[in-house]
Amino acid sequence: MVIHPKIRGFICTNAHPVGCAAHVQQQIDYVKQQPALTDVPKRVLVIGCSTGYGLATRINAAFGAGAKTLGVCFEKEPTEKKTATAGWYNTAAFHSAAKKEGLYAHTINGDAFSNEIKQEVIAKIKEDLGQVDLVVYSLASPKRKDPETGEVYSSTLKPVGQAYTTKTYNTDKDEVSEITLEPANEDEIQQTIKVMGGEDWELWMAALHDAGVLAPNAKTTAYTYIGKKLTWPIYGHATIGKAKEDLDRAAAAMRSRYADIHLEAYVSSLKALVTQASSAIPVMPLYISLIYKVMKEEGTHEGCIEQTHRLLRDALYAENPKLDEAGRLFMNDWETNDQTQAKIEQLWNQVTQDNFHQLADYAGYHSDFLQLFGFGMEGVDYDADVDPVVTW
Repeated sequence: MVIHPKIRGFICTNAHPVGCAAHVQQQIDYVKQQPALTDVPKRVLVIGCSTGYGLATRINAAFGAGAKTLGVCFEKEPTEKKTATAGWYNTAAFHSAAKKEGLYAHTINGDAFSNEIKQEVIAKIKEDLGQVDLVVYSLASPKRKDPETGEVYSSTLKPVGQAYTTKTYNTDKDEVSEITLEPANEDEIQQTIKVMGGEDWELWMAALHDAGVLAPNAKTTAYTYIGKKLTWPIYGHATIGKAKEDLDRAAAAMRSRYADIHLEAYVSSLKALVTQASSAIPVMPLYISLIYKVMKEEGTHEGCIEQTHRLLRDALYAENPKLDEAGRLFMNDWETNDQTQAKIEQLWNQVTQDNFHQLADYAGYHSDFLQLFGFGMEGVDYDADVDPVVTW
């Protein structure tokens, strides 16, 4: 079939297998151009491995450090009439590239929140790896089914305490407007913590530890975003913020609980980027378009692959990593420092419907959005007939 993007709201409902493969290869090429990551462990588990930061971490570990990688994702496979999800094609491309270089790669497709997938992963570690030295938790999901009770929890993107009115950008209508978000009630807060907080991360680490597949001195990290003034009402002082606080709680609890193997557990605070998750959050398309403009002018802009390379090189495996006040690995200082934020805030106060495309880098935002689904990649013929059925 000939595959062109089908965009509905903040999501693209199809994906391009050749374009996704080109996007994965572009990231692999970047990693190969960097000095080798000599201190990164050689047996890495990435939970949420198929897109965004999780995929980039897996690429860095494999092609930057020669690590064996085991991944977990939840992706829809293709049919002859319908494309797979982008994560499916990304994973297929990763496997193909890893195989060519003789790198071990295995991916388990299923609900990472379930006990069954946890046990399947443990069995695979025992069979192929023995133990793992690094566990990366990079799940993004709007819902979570409790593995014990079967209850399904849903996350909510709302402020806490009071309503919040702010500017936003509607990508569908190409429109800058105001949006008012009503405050979350207590049930919505608690459900969001259940989905996006640290509970499932803790369940993963408990299962791995109890099965004896966590290596001595292993490390684990969960990814988060901690914004500043412009995004605090929807991130920090909001339902998501409450979930992020729970990640901090979980990291501290695990450092104490697994002192017997000297586990190091960190939350990693990464920069705002176009991902399938961030595209869904009010305010973020406008904010990200503005930070792209400022950070590209400053020469500090990074994508997922550059950010996670620096995380592995300069933070997670550095002797004295930079931590924020909450003890998180602090990777988004190039975005959240006062000087950069002042420039972004100045643009934020000026931006209107009339000047949006002059003040913001929406072209960069939209390009990154399309590339998430394999579209807009140089050298790919999007009018060519391609087979949507790709296997791992």
